Amino acid sequence: MKVGFISLGCSKNLIDTEMGISLFRDHKFEIVNDPKEAEIIVVNTCGFIESAKEEAINTILEMAEYKKKKCRYLIAMGCLVKRYKEELQKNIPEVDLWISLDEYKEFWKKISTLIEQDVDKESYISYRNRTITTGKKMAYLKIAEGCDNYCTYCAIPYIRGRFESRKMEEILEEAKNLADNGYEEIILIAQDTTKYGIDIYGEYKLAELLKELCKIEKIRWIRFLYAYPESITDELIETVKNEKKICKYFDIPIQHFSDKILKKMNRKTSKDDIVNIVKKIRKEIPNVILRTSLIVGFPGETEKDFDILKECVNELKFDRLGCFTYSKEDGTPAAKFENQIHHETKKKRQRIIMEAQKEISDNSLKCRVGNIYEVLIENITSDGTFYIGRSYMDSPETDGVIYVANNGEELLDKFVNCKIVACEEYDLFAEVI
Repeated sequence: MKVGFISLGCSKNLIDTEMGISLFRDHKFEIVNDPKEAEIIVVNTCGFIESAKEEAINTILEMAEYKKKKCRYLIAMGCLVKRYKEELQKNIPEVDLWISLDEYKEFWKKISTLIEQDVDKESYISYRNRTITTGKKMAYLKIAEGCDNYCTYCAIPYIRGRFESRKMEEILEEAKNLADNGYEEIILIAQDTTKYGIDIYGEYKLAELLKELCKIEKIRWIRFLYAYPESITDELIETVKNEKKICKYFDIPIQHFSDKILKKMNRKTSKDDIVNIVKKIRKEIPNVILRTSLIVGFPGETEKDFDILKECVNELKFDRLGCFTYSKEDGTPAAKFENQIHHETKKKRQRIIMEAQKEISDNSLKCRVGNIYEVLIENITSDGTFYIGRSYMDSPETDGVIYVANNGEELLDKFVNCKIVACEEYDLFAEVI
């Protein structure tokens, strides 16, 4: 049978999808991209915030329409199923099988029972076997699962469980396999990459892991995402500074700058801690790119708290910044907090932050004009005018891109040196040199 996958949510979820695809391929199923062609449709759901839950449910209902045509089985898996399986089963009978995160070890047993085929029921989702879906040169590499931070607004610990690092030798083995298969950019992901190793080795091991990854000859770029500020050590900064393969790029989820709000969020840093770590990174690593994410409208956020946030955004001038409105999530402590902020106030504050960031981004990009960067070409515009690529400054999906003028050469999936000639909002334009 033909199988179609839809993966929603974050890159960590995408890896689960990639492992699921490989299971079907190993059992001789054909993977298709068009749901019209699929006899089995699998939706890997996200359940992180309200908008993600709505997207997941809408996608499931949309896919259910294909059961009137060629689709015989509709399967839902992932975070939303973990949170609301019983409720979903009652309300969306069109779904033939719900697979929660804690049922992944029985993944293929459940599939084979559903489709009534005598297949290997011992197969299960494994890091050792996945089909990369992120192009020919870049692959994500998950180094840990779950989270122990218990931020009061976040449901991840209740969905994904406690923080659990993978063994370093297992990660390195996977990285070598990726490199041997042509993947030259490796992006390390976890809910909190900077705490890697603390649970199994008793100390932070991200810096050591990065150094070992740098020894893999065929890897060209390494970046890591979700570096919590309280766990960014001097050793980690030195490693990023000195290792040529590591992109000079820090993704630091800060969420706020008001000490009052940070404490209510159960964050482990203060405003001064954050400012100091940002300044230290910039001092130690020339041309470093800093990305962050913020939450506005957290319960009890006053105009004074918001002003502190706004002032720090303008002072620190992050190269990349995402701002989200607080989402009241079932089962989290913050959902019960008093002084919940009105939706319109949250949206207004979000607009103010993003308008301030747009000006900061414009100035940052203008400084890039005239510079030469190595660019990984990953796509081409529909009219063929430009190739689309990224430099060390750009993480996929979240950051801008570099449009490289098509000079007639075949550049897809190649690293090329380009000169930046112009900028526009969040993107750059370049020419091959």
